[in-house]
Amino acid sequence: MQSNDVNAVPVNGKEAAYFGVPWEDAYGYAQAIKVGDTIHVSGQLSHDEKGNLIAPASLDESGKPTEFSMMEQQMRATYANAVKLLARFGATLDNVVEETLYVLDVDAAFAAAGKVRKEAYVTERPRCASNLIGVTRLAFPEQLIEITFKAVLSGAEAKPR
Repeated sequence: MQSNDVNAVPVNGKEAAYFGVPWEDAYGYAQAIKVGDTIHVSGQLSHDEKGNLIAPASLDESGKPTEFSMMEQQMRATYANAVKLLARFGATLDNVVEETLYVLDVDAAFAAAGKVRKEAYVTERPRCASNLIGVTRLAFPEQLIEITFKAVLSGAEAKPR
């Protein structure tokens, strides 16, 4: 199984990164794929190293979140997971050219995103394209946010590690 590999051996020009969380095998995917100088990061969420959700939302009897106060905590953990994946390819958030935030509550996400994104990117105006999209459901009911990233390495960074 590849899911426990930090970075799998390149196959067909693609290098993969995994966290080793259960849903990588259940769904069948890599957390990130590097092809050439481009890194495609799958939707990240707020989980720890064992796959436990960080700051999960409370759910009502129908399985829907009852409040969105955990948005900022989930967003911070999600960016932290992306940073870990990018580092496996010698990249940082400075290499990100586009991100897409999928959220259950646009207002709650927009209220948290400015502050959290500026802290994550360590600048008042992150230099990446960004999309914030409201959705009705994410992979896990307790999730309030999922973020995908596209990063591009340049020069010496683009060499295989």
